[in-house]
Amino acid sequence: MAGVGRNMVAPLMVLNLIMYLIVIGFASWNLNHFINGQTNYPDVAGNGATFYFLVFAILAGVVGAASKLAGVHHVRAWRHDSLAASAASSLIAWAVTALAFGLACKEIHIGGHRGWRLRVLEAFVIILAFTQLLYVMMLHAGLFGGSAGYRDHADYGVGGAAGVPKGPRV
Repeated sequence: MAGVGRNMVAPLMVLNLIMYLIVIGFASWNLNHFINGQTNYPDVAGNGATFYFLVFAILAGVVGAASKLAGVHHVRAWRHDSLAASAASSLIAWAVTALAFGLACKEIHIGGHRGWRLRVLEAFVIILAFTQLLYVMMLHAGLFGGSAGYRDHADYGVGGAAGVPKGPRV
């Protein structure tokens, strides 16, 4: 897996970004109606774990979407420093998603009548827990896999190799 490149990381990153945005939408809708206590949506209530699940689902969605912004920067720059930032933020996003995954499993285990929006949200969080883990593993394969395809420090901008400045000689 040391040869993980842009064409392997980028599609998974886009898929996860879309899924995190869907999670934000469903979780915020459900939490809004749960807080308002609206009776015209009886499917929102769920069970005792619903409120905690919704809070962590929104948190996972926001942190996950923000980590994908670092991922977009990494795919564009494709350097070791952007890889470290992207890998760190995606690891944090996976940790929060794993918490939401645990609460989704608890909500399913408790049971009760849950609406289709809650079931869809549970499914998306469960799928995201695994696809985000795969994304983290791909990024860390690039982090620990050596310099396969990455630019070295001489390509970063101002200074060249051995301290010789780049640019026209005067």
